[in-house]
This record gives sequence, C-alpha cells and structure tokens, in this order.
Amino acid sequence: DEPPVRIFVMGENIWRHENEWPLSRTNYINYYFHSEGQANTLNGNGVLSADTPGDEPPDSFIYDPKSPVPSRGGPLCCSPGLFPGGTFDQRSIEARPDVLVYSSNVLSEDLEITGPITVILYAASSAPDTDFTAKLVDVSPCGCASSLIDGIIRARYRNSLAAPELIGPGNVYQYTIDLVATSNVFKAGHLIRVEISSSNFPRFDRNPNTGREPREEQELMSALQTIFHSNQYPSHITLPVIPGN
Repeated sequence: DEPPVRIFVMGENIWRHENEWPLSRTNYINYYFHSEGQANTLNGNGVLSADTPGDEPPDSFIYDPKSPVPSRGGPLCCSPGLFPGGTFDQRSIEARPDVLVYSSNVLSEDLEITGPITVILYAASSAPDTDFTAKLVDVSPCGCASSLIDGIIRARYRNSLAAPELIGPGNVYQYTIDLVATSNVFKAGHLIRVEISSSNFPRFDRNPNTGREPREEQELMSALQTIFHSNQYPSHITLPVIPGN
C-alpha cells in the first residue's frame, strides 16, 4: 500500500515516500559557470548562478596524471582502510590549482535538489584524449564543503562507448558528465558549489593523456585543460529543484 519510491533526503535527514522517479514536480534549472578567468582553487573567482554567461574568459589548469586529484570520500567500495567512502570535507581538494571551483551566493532560503544531475561542459585539451570530472558540493556557513555526488567523462567516449573518437588538441567539444542522482536540501545560509577537474583517483583510473587506454600505456603526459563559459559555450550544471521546500 506504500508509494513505490522511498528516498533519503540529506540536509533534512529524513526518509520520504514518492509516487514516481524522477519526481513529476521537478523544475530543472541550469546553474551556469562564471569567472574572470581564475576559478582555480576555492580562493579563485569562480561563480555559480542561474544567469547565462556573457563574454567571459575561460578557465584553465594543468592536469598531470603523475599527480592526480585524490579521491576524498564518495562512493568508494573496496579499501575502506585506505580510501573511506561517504561525505567528506573537500577543502583540501579545492586548495589544488588543478581544481576549478564555482560557488553560488549564500542561499536566502532552503533549496531541495532531488533527482538526476548532469553537467554540460565545453572544454578543450592539448591532449588527444583526457578526462573531465565534476562534483556537487554543499558548503555550510563554517566553510565546510561536503561532497554529495560526482562523475567523470573520458573524452574519447563523449559521443559513444561503442565507437570511441579521439579529440583534436585545442578544439572545443561539448561533454555531458552524468552525476547520476542525489537528494539534498541546501539549507539557508549554505552555498551550492561545483568542482571541475580531470582526475579523481583512485575512484577512477588516471587518463595518461596519450590517446591510449591506461592499461595499454606506461607513459604519462601532462595536458593543458581549458574550460569555457560564455554565450557561445555556456557550461553549466542542471539541478532538479523541488518546489515548496
């Protein structure tokens, strides 16, 4: 006799029944990336807002597979002693120059996000193949940046898993990063934050940037990554906003 869907809503920390998935009352809202060209680290000028971007300079960073961004929490399963899963403060990750950080203004009221989440990223790389990662983060008034969900896309599989295509170095491509789904109430006084990078290791294997798969390659090359957010290339995250909460 119960509804067929049961979800746990973080932030409120409650279980709730629903009649369908995704929820029929969802409003999908795009939150766009903005910066003055220096969104690197949590001390950069990256901004996340519903305003569409105008003529803005891109952000860039060097992805070095010899020094990948380490996994900190998340859905890690197999080595809890070394790499525990779950929600962790991401500020040590956000201090790295190879992590772009886009943060919203302080929320004036609670905002519930429940459902599937995707990032549309317009990016270029100096490599023939590389990875791009995205992470959704809830930032509390104390500054603690709690990870919620993350995802990754390998450039060669941007269009199809069955028919991989290498990229042209320096060319701009659109990437869809699937963050799967979550349910969280961003409380009043909190910030919504998105991190963009090119590695999340060991949760995902490192891309060597050579155009060959990691299992086939022992050489590791650095790559210059450029993330665009402009009227022509409006990089953004699509959030499933639940009204009335």
